[in-house]
Amino acid sequence: MKQAMTVWVVGFGWLACATWAQGAPSEWVYPSPDGKLVYKTTAAGDRIMDFSSAGYMGGGVALPVIPVRRTVEPSGGPDDTATIQAAIDAVAALTPENGFRGAVLLKPGTYTCAGTISLAADGVVLRGSGPAGPSASTIKMVGGRHCAIVVGRARGGRNQRAATQAEDAGATTIADAYVPSGATSFTVTDAGGFTVGDAIAIRRPVTQAWVHFLRMDDLVRDGRPQTWIRVGTQLLTERRIAALAGNRITLDVPLSDSFDARYLNPPGTTVAKAQPAPLVAQVGVEDLRIQSPPMEINYAQHPYTAVRLQGQDCWARDLLIEETMNSVSLGGRRLTLQRVAINRTVPHVGSSKPAEFAPNGSQILLDRCSGIGDNLWHVATGSGNAGPIVLLNCTFRGTGHIEGHQRWTTGMLLDNCRVPEGGIDFKNRGSMGSGHGWGTGWSVAWNCVAKTYVVQQPPGAVNWMIGCLGPNVPTPRPFDSSPTLPPGTSDSPGTPVTPRSLYLAQLAERLGPQAVKNLGY
Repeated sequence: MKQAMTVWVVGFGWLACATWAQGAPSEWVYPSPDGKLVYKTTAAGDRIMDFSSAGYMGGGVALPVIPVRRTVEPSGGPDDTATIQAAIDAVAALTPENGFRGAVLLKPGTYTCAGTISLAADGVVLRGSGPAGPSASTIKMVGGRHCAIVVGRARGGRNQRAATQAEDAGATTIADAYVPSGATSFTVTDAGGFTVGDAIAIRRPVTQAWVHFLRMDDLVRDGRPQTWIRVGTQLLTERRIAALAGNRITLDVPLSDSFDARYLNPPGTTVAKAQPAPLVAQVGVEDLRIQSPPMEINYAQHPYTAVRLQGQDCWARDLLIEETMNSVSLGGRRLTLQRVAINRTVPHVGSSKPAEFAPNGSQILLDRCSGIGDNLWHVATGSGNAGPIVLLNCTFRGTGHIEGHQRWTTGMLLDNCRVPEGGIDFKNRGSMGSGHGWGTGWSVAWNCVAKTYVVQQPPGAVNWMIGCLGPNVPTPRPFDSSPTLPPGTSDSPGTPVTPRSLYLAQLAERLGPQAVKNLGY
């Protein structure tokens, strides 16, 4: 493990899969003779969604480089938090130009910080001089439990997904008997209250019929019933209206889930105008090293965390994060992490594991990110997120796993990801974690490498494993001895497929080749 860490820190890169031979076309997504992508559908019309709107500004937009407005040097004293925060607050008071106020530059050196650095105003960037080597700017965490950097309106606290308030006066219901996953349009009973450009909230009801259909109503642990998702609650998808034709609504981003009236009526899936919660926008964290002391403890014992980002059109790039736990948590929409590395030299202790990357929102892109660590989740989602959530060319070393972790997050894509000592799991976690149950549906592992997979097929949904190297291990639901759950849909096991990258191919088709170049490919 120590040797591997040296490689990752010095190279600060990712192990490309380019040495794999070019494969045959996938049967689920493949280029036609004219170069357009063709999608196979299920009998009900479901298809792999277009994931290309994941990321900053909806995908295909280069991360901006913002002029420096304040510069900070390390003091050599016991705590630089207030000095850094004062510089950020000074830039936050400037008048925005084209949505940006400016960057705070940390000169090379070590900044001892006993408190949280907060970025709570639009258009402010915290930039170091580099994540590694002699020019590195290092945030050295000391003192009591805290997060190194919080991006959002409030300082500290647990990161939550963005809330959306729907305007009930404009509410209607989906009229279609079935709306397939991956669709970009549906019919409502009355679209008279909507106009093109409206933000809408699509509220999927959690009904007893649907919970029973997924066999999530018989979870028991230690003799006590467990609740997967409480009946009567709703799962939220946020979108905008791209076009209207009578009562037919076309969306800006495809749906990551299906909507089957047999299990959702009554009361039916409602669609209403929405007022998205205000989120900080155009904020970046760049070129930094974040370091906490090594601790061989359980994450419940109040460890340090690195970044909490709750925003819209925000980013973090070129970060080296060492020894934190539950390190990076994301919420909101249209977010990019690019070349963010999280490394641990000591193992996490205990059966309950930290999630080093927690992408809990929509239109989230993790691009060329990496991690090293044992007994942890390299990446894990929370409950009820409506994708796209994309991991592109990410590599993780150690015994950790990537997982759709709990309670029905939909629309994940793992694209050319490598977990050579660990696993990739789209599965039913049953009563684990007080009833995590089906963690994800409609998710795709594309041209990935892992020691093991547990990719399973939820009732009425699909999880795909396409062009992947490594065995899909048959397992029952945790705490059950049988039956073995149905495996996910497999295509070209052990042999990579064309296109090499699904996300980049979809991006090029939607926005053109320059959009791919904007991301550095």
